[in-house]
Amino acid sequence: MYALMALGVYITYRILDFPDLTVDASFTTGAGIAAVMISHGQAPWLATLAAFGGGLAAGVCTGLLHTKGKVNGLLAGIIMMIALYSINLRIMGKPNISLLNTDTLFSGVASHEWHDVRLAYIAVLFVVAFGVKLLLDAFLHTDLGLALRATGDNKRMIRSFGSNTDLTTILGVSLSNGLVALSGALIAQDGGGADISMGIGMIVIGLASVIIGEALLGPKRVFWATLAVVLGAIAYRIVYALALRAEFLHLQATDLKLITAVIVILALVIPTVSRTAKQKQQAKRRTAELAAGMRGKGAI
Repeated sequence: MYALMALGVYITYRILDFPDLTVDASFTTGAGIAAVMISHGQAPWLATLAAFGGGLAAGVCTGLLHTKGKVNGLLAGIIMMIALYSINLRIMGKPNISLLNTDTLFSGVASHEWHDVRLAYIAVLFVVAFGVKLLLDAFLHTDLGLALRATGDNKRMIRSFGSNTDLTTILGVSLSNGLVALSGALIAQDGGGADISMGIGMIVIGLASVIIGEALLGPKRVFWATLAVVLGAIAYRIVYALALRAEFLHLQATDLKLITAVIVILALVIPTVSRTAKQKQQAKRRTAELAAGMRGKGAI
């Protein structure tokens, strides 16, 4: 479920190079819409679809602020994040909504003994995440998807070719927040409710998933890049669970943000330190080869 959120962050962070902080609020938007609709008797699949639509709308607002309103991308995301906090409270009507004893997409799983269906449950979620990843891959290989990728690489050059970069930016930010809201809707149904503060820090978790995935696979093509994001999200949850289980660290569930920050720091620093060490070794080797060559010429 977090892989869907990570795929959304990947679109803005890696493809568009857009610092979108709307994620922290659009995650709650998706969770809130799904929780309200399900608690009022709507079908879970319809509520999940509506949550995806709510995320798309939030992303469109951020994209319009940046492209048409000429607001800095970072500032546009912050403005929408603040605005969505109040909108989310309006949607939910109260700070939290419980989904206990209501039918959700995961009610079938909850009705069974957990140990009997754990592997099947994880497998189904992985298949869903992989299916969304394949759909995203297919979209990124269309003409519109290629324009979206090119916009992030060199917006000025793409604009000189007559492409509407405003449209591709809005589309990318919208799709990103749609996936984030979809993730929020699924996590709210799995967790048994939605809370107004459940989206805080999601942008960091998404970034951690993307960075860890890239550190693991170092992808170049779209298929491997999005697969790395999915695997990065899984790896993040495994590292997080292991950190909580390490008794000598004395960590608690409330230390989520601290653990996330440490994971991101390690994922950023370790590859850089490793790359720097390799460059130093290569420089030493070339210096030694050059010195050996000079000594050989002197001997002649």
